[in-house]
Amino acid sequence: MSIQLHHHHKPFVKKQFPVTLICDSVNSPANIGSIFRIADSFAVEQIYFCGEDITVVSKRMQRTSRSTHEIIPYHQEDDSIAIAQEFISKGYTLLALEITDTSIPVSQYKIGVDEKIALVIGEENFGVSDELLSLVNQSIHINMYGNNSSMNVATATGIALYEITKQYL
Repeated sequence: MSIQLHHHHKPFVKKQFPVTLICDSVNSPANIGSIFRIADSFAVEQIYFCGEDITVVSKRMQRTSRSTHEIIPYHQEDDSIAIAQEFISKGYTLLALEITDTSIPVSQYKIGVDEKIALVIGEENFGVSDELLSLVNQSIHINMYGNNSSMNVATATGIALYEITKQYL
């Protein structure tokens, strides 16, 4: 019989991965809260919430994030293109989590030695904007086997970060 353990029973090794999230118009408080939790779980550097009229801090986000919004550095910016260009100029590889005609499965993307990643995730209904897609080095997607062609942005982010960060270990 197994016994459920908690973090104080089994300490995890803390790490920091060279991965930043750029959220392109993600605006659901529940998704924003989940993205904070996922970002903390996978030890990303920081999160950029980009777009006009995005409310990052709300009661719903705070409930969902379970205080991880107090741990993960985040920024709120209007212009996602400017942020993407800034990370490109800093030597980051810009990846978009989006199904496109040139995307590859996230599990097939191979991270280079000392590669830093800026992962762009898109708005809940429309995905990553065409303007941002034109800037990325590669689009990556999650293979899906059911009838639906997309999944929740926070869930997809968790899967992508799992595949990306395990390569740094």
